[in-house]
Amino acid sequence: MLNQFSRTQLLLGQEAMESLHKKKVAVFGIGGVGGYVCEALVRSGIGAFDLVDDDKVCLTNLNRQIIATRKTVGRYKTEVMKERMLEINPEADIQIHNCFFLPENADDFPFDEYDYIVDAVDTVTAKIELILRAQAKNIPIISAMGAGNKLDAGRLKIADIYKTSVCPLARVMRHELKKRHVKHLKVVYSDEPPIKPLEDMSISCRSHCICPPGAQHKCTERRDIPGSTAFVPAAAGLMIAGEIIKDLSGVQSRC
Repeated sequence: MLNQFSRTQLLLGQEAMESLHKKKVAVFGIGGVGGYVCEALVRSGIGAFDLVDDDKVCLTNLNRQIIATRKTVGRYKTEVMKERMLEINPEADIQIHNCFFLPENADDFPFDEYDYIVDAVDTVTAKIELILRAQAKNIPIISAMGAGNKLDAGRLKIADIYKTSVCPLARVMRHELKKRHVKHLKVVYSDEPPIKPLEDMSISCRSHCICPPGAQHKCTERRDIPGSTAFVPAAAGLMIAGEIIKDLSGVQSRC
């Protein structure tokens, strides 16, 4: 019967679509990368989600984040993303967690329920904990490396963490994961050398912070504030979503 996923079913088949509907994906980090992951997955028929982020939409997010509009500035990203996803598929089961994932609160998340984990968080500590939890539970995970300070979306690649190059975040992760005896990790990374952001104090968050009063985590706390574009984080998110659908459906390209 004709439905909103019919065009996808033409490629994947009915059995795969029924399988995707039963899957639950946890997306940690609903930003420039994670937002596009959610968008593509809900449009692809994934039936259940956990969305995790403590950030609120900021004016500076409008250049790249799919949930960022003038109307959503100041609202929790998880809440805006959930609303958008339910407008696409009202039958989706979407749970939200307005918090940052940390080793200290890792036990609060139902890892046993997840069929796939998306690591789209910024901090190395959180990434490592997510990866170790996924490994312990034997849950597939894909991790986003740095998408900031890049201009060429064509340089994005999917690879094992130990086959990455150039990306500074991937280099740190290789070192930390090796110490913890993690042998494999699927990642999306760019081999484009990072571009150094311009030092323009007239548009710097350092001197013109617009985070709402009382915000728990301000951009001014970051050691470096990267530049970003509308297309590199989006492309990374769509690549992650494509990899998840391929893995969960079991359908490979017929080319």
